[in-house]
Amino acid sequence: MVEKAKNKVAKDFNLVKKSSNQISEKKQDIKYDTRDYVVEYLVQKFKEDEFYIPLSYQRNFIWTEHDKCFFIESVLMGLPIPFMFFSDTSDGRIEIVDGAQRTQTLVEFIQNGLELSGLEILTDSNGFTFKELDPAIQRRFLNTNIRVVYLEQGTTEAIRQEIFRRINSGGVHIKPAEVRRGAFLGKFKDFLEECAENELFKKLAPRSEKTENRYEGFELAARFFAYSNAYPSFSKYKGNVAKFIDKYVESQNKAVESNPSIIQSCRNDFETMLKYAHKVLGDRGFRKTATAKSVPRARFEALSIGIYAALKENPQLPIVDVSSWIDGDEFYEVTSSDAANNKTKLIGRINFVKQKLLQGDS
Repeated sequence: MVEKAKNKVAKDFNLVKKSSNQISEKKQDIKYDTRDYVVEYLVQKFKEDEFYIPLSYQRNFIWTEHDKCFFIESVLMGLPIPFMFFSDTSDGRIEIVDGAQRTQTLVEFIQNGLELSGLEILTDSNGFTFKELDPAIQRRFLNTNIRVVYLEQGTTEAIRQEIFRRINSGGVHIKPAEVRRGAFLGKFKDFLEECAENELFKKLAPRSEKTENRYEGFELAARFFAYSNAYPSFSKYKGNVAKFIDKYVESQNKAVESNPSIIQSCRNDFETMLKYAHKVLGDRGFRKTATAKSVPRARFEALSIGIYAALKENPQLPIVDVSSWIDGDEFYEVTSSDAANNKTKLIGRINFVKQKLLQGDS
């Protein structure tokens, strides 16, 4: 036993040494510094093919017009831009390891190929091309610093490809609810967090630890209020759920400042909906099955807002038997995930539940 223990210690020491050597070796393969390039210089070098995109492993140019305008708006506002990654190469040119879409967008904008649209903060600049901006703004834009992590000569192509892969797939994409909680601070946002902790809500719309860590309860509550407020016309809804809810939460934060009673009114609507839902749906709540650990968003929207709409039309709405349709093909069809955010489908599934409840369908 003593001999085995000694061998185990020796083996562990060798493994640690082997691990240490490998880390040191691979770390030596990556040498870099940071540099600042002004936009004008970066664009010029790209046009001269001195800064180039290695199409062998870069993604196709997939940014939408909205993505491009959102980025340009950030630059115009002077917001910090995430680091780009460039690398020296054997022929002396600079390879754009990560930052291709930002670079191409800058080129397109400066060459007047991009007309600003959909700007949410610099709204007075919608419809402008670069050359139509005030000359002083143009100069400031061209002199904006873009920070770059510059990989020094000797960084192999394999390492550059690995860096690109890790930058573009290694992280967990942030959820709209996470953005919303941080970006739209205010009393209504605080109220949504209160709703997410409502005990009856957690019982009827359970969330796993993983989804709740990404604020799924906050997201469901925000959808309930934004959609119930927009029902039945959804006149400002264009199919972009995150953008629609962001605007709603932002406007409610402002409205509550001058009219605090909005929160109590919303709280009453939320709690009334939950109590009725518990009576007709039982402990199963908004789940697809009694044992499900989570709730599909489309199903939650249909039931919660359908109940809300029915109660608005008939505050004395009787408790009805939903067993004939809650698990039926028709309800499944209207709450299926296919094109779930389409306006027609959204209104359709809400109206389905509303009419079933008002008709007392059994």
